[in-house]
Amino acid sequence: MSITQERAERIARAHACSGCKEYTWRKVSVKPSSTALRESLLVVWSASMKCGICGNEQELGIDDDGDIVFEG
Repeated sequence: MSITQERAERIARAHACSGCKEYTWRKVSVKPSSTALRESLLVVWSASMKCGICGNEQELGIDDDGDIVFEG
């Protein structure tokens, strides 16, 4: 069973920024992943986030168990 979009957003917000290691996010957007990501990496949700401290932008891929598959 796949996790909900709300749960995926909570998982993304609980992930530290790769730049400054803080947890303060200015913007978090969680959307269903593309078909290519779903087929190749088994990613269900894609989260785009912007850090509120250093301004770093990063993306997370979250699978149907709630595990982070990639960070970029």
